[in-house]
Amino acid sequence: MKLLGSGTSPYVRRTRLLLGDADYEFASLDIYGADRDELRKHNPALKIPMLIDDDGQSIYDSRVIARYLTAKLGLERPDWAQENQLTLIDAANDSMVTIALSKRSGLDTSRDINFYALQHERIARSIDALSAMAADGAFDAWHYPSMCLFCLVDWAEMRELFDFSGHEPLRDLKARFADQPMVAATDPRKAL
Repeated sequence: MKLLGSGTSPYVRRTRLLLGDADYEFASLDIYGADRDELRKHNPALKIPMLIDDDGQSIYDSRVIARYLTAKLGLERPDWAQENQLTLIDAANDSMVTIALSKRSGLDTSRDINFYALQHERIARSIDALSAMAADGAFDAWHYPSMCLFCLVDWAEMRELFDFSGHEPLRDLKARFADQPMVAATDPRKAL
């Protein structure tokens, strides 16, 4: 298997954490520069990560890749509550990516316009809900939703996209899982 993506992407990192010590190749791409054509060649959605399986089939999107890997590696499938957790994580992460790309494009994301107001509201409400779930023990074990939430919190802090003060359960989660396998090896700061 070959995983294509960026070393700074939280979606790529969650996939790498799920893969653990499985046998695969990781190709880190500069998706906004020299490697854009490589991404175009393999994924018409132009999203990362993307997995090329053992048969050469391209699998797009981190959630679909996770479903594929769960079956292939015999991992435990997320239950419906965990699927909802993943939806909240993805909603916050997608909105943060939108904010980050807008800032990178020189746009003022703090202006009170509907588009950015919706992104900020989605982030705040999703983070509030995830923090409450973490306080109730939903992420006490190291499983795929915990990996995704860990990657979101770490990436958002690195990019200074959200202030997690007041969300101690999420800060505690990050500290608790910092020593899990592959966490240090996939630290996005190493790819900057």
